[in-house]
Amino acid sequence: MKSALRNFFGGTVVAIALFSGPVAAQDVKIGVTQPLTGAFAASGNYVVQGAKIAADQVNKSGGVLGKKIQLIIEDNKSNPTEAVATAEKLIGKDKVPVLMGAWSSTLTLAVMPKLMEYGVPMVVETSSSGKITTSGNPWIFRISPTSQMEAKSFAPMVKKIGIKKADFLSTNNDFGLGAAKEFSEMLKGQGVQIGTRETMDPKATDFSAQLAKIKASGSDTVFVTTAVEQATLILKQAKEQQVKARIITTGGSISPDQLIQQAGEAANGSMHLVFFTPWFPEAVKHADIAKKFVADWNANKHNVGGLTEGFRGYDGVMTIVAALKAAGKAEPKAIQKALWNVKVKGVNGDIAFIKQGPAGKESAQSIPSVYVVKIEKGKVAKL
Repeated sequence: MKSALRNFFGGTVVAIALFSGPVAAQDVKIGVTQPLTGAFAASGNYVVQGAKIAADQVNKSGGVLGKKIQLIIEDNKSNPTEAVATAEKLIGKDKVPVLMGAWSSTLTLAVMPKLMEYGVPMVVETSSSGKITTSGNPWIFRISPTSQMEAKSFAPMVKKIGIKKADFLSTNNDFGLGAAKEFSEMLKGQGVQIGTRETMDPKATDFSAQLAKIKASGSDTVFVTTAVEQATLILKQAKEQQVKARIITTGGSISPDQLIQQAGEAANGSMHLVFFTPWFPEAVKHADIAKKFVADWNANKHNVGGLTEGFRGYDGVMTIVAALKAAGKAEPKAIQKALWNVKVKGVNGDIAFIKQGPAGKESAQSIPSVYVVKIEKGKVAKL
């Protein structure tokens, strides 16, 4: 009898162990590849923080498909080769059915062939290069605006603020070069003279040579496209070199709060295209969602300067969750199909997709909101 009981209870213990293991493993996985170290680390970490807020909200409200979601986060180290390696790991080893990434356009473009190879969709939360949605990759779903969309949104400001001649200072990658191209074309269409076009390595810290040429150009405006780390240094060095042209940043990846904190007076007068206005949450379409996101961000004691990047991770995860619910299963092809029909109320506004690219191989592109703000006397102001 004792032996029988031992066998019974022993069997019961084994059964419980076998049962509890797979339950944890059955969380719905979402792969995330972001630059957590390297040149774009600040922005990548903010995106991840926003993604975690979305995951917490979803899990506290019951999860999705009767399960919790689990973010599998990988550091692509701000490097295209590493970005590909993270995609390989997430898809091949972790078996994620969907990805979010990869911040920089260059990183995203590097990952895209792997999406085609394995047949796994990716929500692109930040990258702006037009090539991402026009190269014929049907696994791409971008919620951030293209540089062309951003330039078009800015067009009404050209005459309003009186731009006559513009220079460009761009990071030497797909993100920076793509923005310079689209903004140049838009400005030319409005009769603006284009002056010097300068580039910089994404890791550079000395911009004296480029700023000297911009100063000599005599333009009234310089469009800067890079991450916040470089933008901070550019503002400081432009002030030191007495560059008179107003500085306007593009790409939505500049944190005005961080610029105010780190660049000080050098940030005054600069203008910035952003895709979320945490200083004025009432200005966005879904103010209740924006205010909840800001409240949760602050409750987690994240850097307030990261809100303009963090919302991307939040909206990206919420878009994936909506697709998972519609698909009814965590399977790549089903998620891909469902993403085409999602209607998400995001921090940035309404998220829904239109087709871009060659027929039969279209990528998906949302049409996000774009705002322009200005730093005046150490504070962010509306325009």
